[in-house]
Amino acid sequence: MRIQILGTGCPKCKKLAENTEAAAKELGIEYEMEKVTDINAIMGFGVMMTPALAVDGQVKVVGKVPDVADIKKLLA
Repeated sequence: MRIQILGTGCPKCKKLAENTEAAAKELGIEYEMEKVTDINAIMGFGVMMTPALAVDGQVKVVGKVPDVADIKKLLA
């Protein structure tokens, strides 16, 4: 599974990365995490608000930081 955190590196982006990593570890799934910080690449996903979470190239969350339980639902 390919997980991408879309954001410029703000505190919310870091929190989203932490929560996502925790969720993936709790689920015991194999994943590769990438932080996408280039604004043009982020816009290429059609995302206008950060942070955002993409799973296997599909945007799942935009403009908020869901908790670990909510992210687990998105990854499962």
